[in-house]
Amino acid sequence: MKAMYAGFAAIVVISLVAWYGLGQAGFSSEDRHSGNNVRLSDS
Repeated sequence: MKAMYAGFAAIVVISLVAWYGLGQAGFSSEDRHSGNNVRLSDS
């Protein structure tokens, strides 16, 4: 049971670090798939 909880904790930590790191590096889908002529709404 400890191994399962450790695995779940590792998944959470890795996903949060990847989400934050890729967002800061400019690898969001919004940055990758839109050009200069595309207007993105905030809603």
